[in-house]
Amino acid sequence: MFGKSKKKFRSPRITTVIGTGTEIRGDITFNDGLHVDGVIRGDVISDPNDGAATLTLSELGTIDGNVRVGNVMLNGTVVGDVVASNRVELAPKAKITGTLTYAMLEMAMGAEVNGKLIHASEQDPLQLPFDGQQEERDVITEGEQIITPES
Repeated sequence: MFGKSKKKFRSPRITTVIGTGTEIRGDITFNDGLHVDGVIRGDVISDPNDGAATLTLSELGTIDGNVRVGNVMLNGTVVGDVVASNRVELAPKAKITGTLTYAMLEMAMGAEVNGKLIHASEQDPLQLPFDGQQEERDVITEGEQIITPES
């Protein structure tokens, strides 16, 4: 009954591959799918209008930088913050050292997140409105000491 209504996530076709033995220094921006077996020392960012963009990081891959992508499938190591606007899948060898922000999270036994987990709905905390007017206070200064009515 429940199995038929559940939609399986399908990642987009892989358009870019960073292979084993390859190290890239600098930020990467991509569309569609990026598969990483190598090392990236920089941020990995997908087009914000491409909600289907997917980063796949194999157990051989490492990212030393922040990740901001629609969908993230990790089995490697990320040292930095990960922000996924849609979905995160953490395989058994995945390791994140940083804050993970997600809308949906699937985490296998053995995966590690050494940092905060933040659901996307909690990302922007509520703030009290500010009307632009400050409360007036009587402040008298004596030398470098400030004296307020509460003092």
